Amino acid sequence: MRLALDTNRYTDFRRGQADVVAVLEQASEILIPFAAAAELRVGFMGGNRRSENEKAFAAFLRQPGVSILYPTEQTLSTYAHVYHQLREQGTPIPTNDMWIAAAAIEHALPLYSRDSHFDHLPQIKRI
Repeated sequence: MRLALDTNRYTDFRRGQADVVAVLEQASEILIPFAAAAELRVGFMGGNRRSENEKAFAAFLRQPGVSILYPTEQTLSTYAHVYHQLREQGTPIPTNDMWIAAAAIEHALPLYSRDSHFDHLPQIKRI
């Protein structure tokens, strides 16, 4: 299974949460939307273990089948659709999460996240 990995599930993985580790071990491809990767790096910068966290993330990205998912022209269009859908529904979500949603939708990836606000986007399959 291919999946898009959100920031909070990467954090759970690093903490050794057994169910998260099991899901990631079963994945054939783990794609981290650029906004999630940026959120992680922001967290590393503000933490006490910046160097350790950066090294661990770099090692994670070197694993076969793991990569950062960068935006394309289609991502920009999908982001705009997500933005307007959420606005019309009256269910806004954080900007970075709209980018994460756009990447998951564009690439038809199930999203592995704890954030319930992604439930406002029924076009995203959730793990």
